[in-house]
Amino acid sequence: MDTDPKKLTGRHRKLNHFECGKVVSHVQRDDGDWIRHTLMLQGYDVPFVYRRKQRYQSLKGASVNLTYYAHSEEIAGVSFEQMKVVRIKRA
Repeated sequence: MDTDPKKLTGRHRKLNHFECGKVVSHVQRDDGDWIRHTLMLQGYDVPFVYRRKQRYQSLKGASVNLTYYAHSEEIAGVSFEQMKVVRIKRA
């Protein structure tokens, strides 16, 4: 499987790539059998979310490269914008 961000964003038009974003908040919550990770990045007021099978060390203060797409989630009739992360790596 090819995970080069340029190739991924070239094939999937809705994907975006962001490099060297500084993480100001990293929250990990149980979501059934998965762990839901929520990142807030410096200069952005939209959360970046992804799920993994296990907990990881905190990314708070780290620089990360993200490949993501915009997504809206409706909770109690109110739509919330968030970014669904499909690839994350430390910068």
